[in-house]
Amino acid sequence: MLIGGMHIHIAVEDDDLRIDLMNQVAYFLPHFLALSCSSPFWEGADTGLASYRLTVFDALPRTGLPDFLGSHAEYRRFVEHLVRAGCIEDATKIWWDVRPSDKFPTLESRVTDVCARAEDAAAIAALYQSLVAYLFRLKSRNQRWRIYPRTMIMENRWRAARYGARGKLVDHGRSELTQFGSLVEELIEMVGPEAETLNCKAELMHLRKIARDGTSAERQRAAYADGGTTAVVDQLIAEFGEV
Repeated sequence: MLIGGMHIHIAVEDDDLRIDLMNQVAYFLPHFLALSCSSPFWEGADTGLASYRLTVFDALPRTGLPDFLGSHAEYRRFVEHLVRAGCIEDATKIWWDVRPSDKFPTLESRVTDVCARAEDAAAIAALYQSLVAYLFRLKSRNQRWRIYPRTMIMENRWRAARYGARGKLVDHGRSELTQFGSLVEELIEMVGPEAETLNCKAELMHLRKIARDGTSAERQRAAYADGGTTAVVDQLIAEFGEV
């Protein structure tokens, strides 16, 4: 399909807990996308989006945000229904932005573009594992993140794909558009204790640089303005080669 995403797996061994955390993580998927945008071009043309990859992928079925699921049993009934109908061979053909992996006991984030810089990828991975740990801590205290309607999260998903880390997302708790950099600060503060425990606080703090300087999408556009398509390719090769 000429597209590729960055997948992040976090081990969650309990089946029902995995589904419960998936429902809550969904709210933050647009934030992860905004941090990773690196596909502004398609067939040599600027699409106007920071992440065009999802537009291509959304043409397929069983993509995008998952619906709310009440249990792992409900998820399995959904999968088995499609298998019996002959639509899919198994659950690996469920291509949601976040899903319970069919091969491993993990909660797999799939919404992010591939980052050209290793430190960007590490920062996003640090945020994801810290966020899952934070949501687990809430559950251990008989609390949970509020579940918002899928349509509200999709609004932010589009805004993230359009504007990346330089734009605004809706803070649904306040019902107002908020500069993404401010949301990043709130995320860092929220999951900071988990990042300390998981020994990834330094990687987490790199999110500030992404929010301030932009993602690969901005760098690609700048390279294109200077030297066209060849300059974009050369820049990406150089960034992927950095250690």
